[in-house]
Amino acid sequence: MSDDLVFYTHPMSRGRIARWMLEEVGAPYRTEIVGYGPAMKEAAYRAVNPLAKVPALTHRGVTVTETAAICAYLADAFPDAGLAPAPGDPERGAYYRWLFFAAGPVEAAVTDKALGVVVPEERRRMVGYGSMAEVLDALEGAVSGREYLAGGRFSAADLYVGSHLMWGMQFGGIERRPAYEAYVARLAGRPAAVRAREIDDRLIAESPQG
Repeated sequence: MSDDLVFYTHPMSRGRIARWMLEEVGAPYRTEIVGYGPAMKEAAYRAVNPLAKVPALTHRGVTVTETAAICAYLADAFPDAGLAPAPGDPERGAYYRWLFFAAGPVEAAVTDKALGVVVPEERRRMVGYGSMAEVLDALEGAVSGREYLAGGRFSAADLYVGSHLMWGMQFGGIERRPAYEAYVARLAGRPAAVRAREIDDRLIAESPQG
């Protein structure tokens, strides 16, 4: 069983979030770039992720997919990085709440908006996120009046929620609000965030499509 961290990604994917998390952790890792199209659907990569999606991570004989799960896994696998409240800490509740709020309601609402899906008001009870307006208001409340989401310190929840806000506001999936912009500004300049962006931007520039 290898202790090596192997990171499967593409620089124009949600793997950018996982790379930021890896840079925050600070442990050495190897990157395997998986191209879109046939390469991502080959049997070798489907053995890592049957959905043929990136990112994915292997570590100590374990394979982890889904970006939020990768962030949560890394926070627990490397506790010295201080990226999650300790088990038993009451702040663990807020940490889980907002990490998976972004992975669930935020992701679903933004995707539906991009696809032009409009949920009729009488059917909102069937939809986990209710409405886009409710999601955005809840998110605004979460990032207002506090520096970070859990325990007064930066965590994987901030990294994941902040990434969704950065991408969403950049590409129009999430409207710009002062509370979002102030929150994102606190996160974007972190040294690990800067390193991760530089690595992936360089990979894009060096790619044949770059």
